[in-house]
Amino acid sequence: MKVLDIMNGLANGIMTVLLRSPLDGLVSRRVVLITVSGRRSGRLYTTPVNYVRDGDIITVISRRNRTWWRNLRGGAQVTVRVRGKDLKGVAEVVVEDKEAVAKALLALHPRYSMERAARRAQDRVLVRIKVA
Repeated sequence: MKVLDIMNGLANGIMTVLLRSPLDGLVSRRVVLITVSGRRSGRLYTTPVNYVRDGDIITVISRRNRTWWRNLRGGAQVTVRVRGKDLKGVAEVVVEDKEAVAKALLALHPRYSMERAARRAQDRVLVRIKVA
């Protein structure tokens, strides 16, 4: 296992604990917990992710090499912990539309230039979650 993977796992664990605690307000403006069910195993996976919310749509960007989002292909039920509240929703993955991914990256990172967002969009996927 690479050092970077170990550090990422540790950071994800700390964020998960923080987002489930009374101190969630420290990070919940930019980070949510998404819980997805494994397609084959049925096992629940919870991952902290950066997000942007527009009404009942939550947009998440993930690196393509991550695995959690693959369980959402074709649409899937998810739970998203947003600012201390668990919301149910339906998530869909957008892989092909690099322009949509770049625009979402700009919303997540307002300091990015369009060129930087377009470069980063090449190895990213966008997940749109419609919450109830």
